[in-house]
Amino acid sequence: MPHAYPFLTPEQKKELSDIAQRIVAPGKGILAADESTGSVAKRFQSINAENTEENRRLYRQLLFTADDRISPCIGGVILFHETMYQKTDGGKVFTQHLKERNMVVGIKVDKGVVPLAGTNGETTTQGLDGLYERCAQYKKDGADFAKWRCVLKITPTTPSRLAIIENANVLARYASICQMHGIVPIVEPEILPDGDHDLKRCQYVTEKVLAAMYKALSDHHVYLEGTLLKPNMVTAGHSCSHKYSNQEIAMATVTALRRTVPPQSPVRIGITFLSGGQSEEEASVNLNAINTCPLSKPWALTFSYGRALQASALKAWAARRKTGRPVRRKRRASQISCKGTWDFLFNTEQILQNTAEAERPGSSDLPSVVY
Repeated sequence: MPHAYPFLTPEQKKELSDIAQRIVAPGKGILAADESTGSVAKRFQSINAENTEENRRLYRQLLFTADDRISPCIGGVILFHETMYQKTDGGKVFTQHLKERNMVVGIKVDKGVVPLAGTNGETTTQGLDGLYERCAQYKKDGADFAKWRCVLKITPTTPSRLAIIENANVLARYASICQMHGIVPIVEPEILPDGDHDLKRCQYVTEKVLAAMYKALSDHHVYLEGTLLKPNMVTAGHSCSHKYSNQEIAMATVTALRRTVPPQSPVRIGITFLSGGQSEEEASVNLNAINTCPLSKPWALTFSYGRALQASALKAWAARRKTGRPVRRKRRASQISCKGTWDFLFNTEQILQNTAEAERPGSSDLPSVVY
């Protein structure tokens, strides 16, 4: 009989579980501010801002020093390596500032995607070399969770079995290394929304990818209660001719999760959805639909958004740079985004705590997309 080597002590498991639960406490989610220098360059180009280290610091300072009302809505913040060691205008390291606001500090540790040989343009993610040492240092420097992103795409021939298994094992190896250092790993097997695939195809692929990943996590003896999952919502491709409702997207998403993600008791696994290029409004409405979906959901379902939380903030920052006027902090009707996700965040606790008893499958009120 296989022997699962107990490489984590009960104390280590408790630390990991406690960190994960703090991040996804009721009403809280994750601000993904871990864009690479290259990704920030694209964002800044859209507002005609120079991509300098100082400008990146100033912009992220704007996010991290927002109105105190945002603190109850953000459980954790994912940082890029550069940001991890930057300071506020007052000389306080960002990590210390975030911790003082009761936000858990996270760090992006992957090194980006590279071509996967033997496939039709598919990728794997690099960064395992030296990860053990980097995790040890990041833990000393204040990081309590990490993020690693793998990418898969849907075409008539992909994702291939090779790509699914390779990326699942990379995520599992990363997660195992993180947990050895007391760092909660976010596992992110992102399925890109590019293409013309329909909702059913995305649900099928999502189920296959998640099933393979949880098999790999088990093989690598990863402690599931000390992890967070960052999946895509199940949506049709951007070029799909059919428009699906928020309720159909929610039903397909929750169904895929119910078929693949283990329900843990008494600790619930945290599922922090990526926005996948959705607008602020789309990401908010779809997350609300998922949380109110009339199916049993034995996990904490919340957000880990980047652009869907920052788009309006970026525009406001650009306006301030142009006019010299200070940006108004994120408040309800007169915040940075009057109609966007920041406004939604102030109502997140109510939305995410909506645990109304789900109706049984087969109810006449259920959309007919449970495949």
